[in-house]
Amino acid sequence: MIALLDPNDRTSFPDARQALREPNGLLAVGGDLSPTRLEHAYRHGIFPWFSADDPILWWSPDPRTVLFPERIRVSRSLRKRLRKDAFLVTLDRDFAGVIHGCSQPREEDGGTWLVPKMIAAYKALHAKGIAHSVEVWAEGRLVGGLYGVAIGGAFFGESMFSRATDASKVALVYLCKTLEDWGFGVIDCQMRTDHLIRMGAMEIPRLEFIALLNRFCEAPSRLGSWDDCAPAKPSSLILTAPDPEGAEAS
Repeated sequence: MIALLDPNDRTSFPDARQALREPNGLLAVGGDLSPTRLEHAYRHGIFPWFSADDPILWWSPDPRTVLFPERIRVSRSLRKRLRKDAFLVTLDRDFAGVIHGCSQPREEDGGTWLVPKMIAAYKALHAKGIAHSVEVWAEGRLVGGLYGVAIGGAFFGESMFSRATDASKVALVYLCKTLEDWGFGVIDCQMRTDHLIRMGAMEIPRLEFIALLNRFCEAPSRLGSWDDCAPAKPSSLILTAPDPEGAEAS
């Protein structure tokens, strides 16, 4: 049975183990998208995901897709693109541009789950120094990026977009390098995609994921804007990004 959240209690969620098996991970409905509720949800392995015509739906799928920053895979074709230095990569320089880029309807289904209330909620988290973006630029134009939420030593990836070949992949490689340097332990990718698996993500049981959050979310948080990081050329990522034998992902 799906729990109905009390809009006046922003820190109350059912145990993630109560989530439905079908649809996989549906846990609760209702509540709001306040920064307090969102941060509490992420700490407990729960995230919002709903369409424009739906109420707010909360999910905790099993298994969970994660990426350990030090295990990012860079294919040979992507490595070649990094060497060309066609992009410039930044942090928190244009959060609004990234989230609006992610909200554009995808060609494969023509829809988007980033409805206006979701965009407003993550902009509020960004203003509090909890949500962050990676931007990829080409000739001064935003051509790709990703955004997510950082709590302690855990990063919760939300969405990415690309207007140029491999731009979102470059953003992910840069994010992994940066988070590894800062001591982050895990990136939550939420749901499996072949694209993420090729880049090093893996599925783990939900209970194992919750245990990781209990560990990493207790680390000191890197609050505030990350825009003090110097812009990076993609070629600087090559030496730190492993190229496992046989990795040919495009």
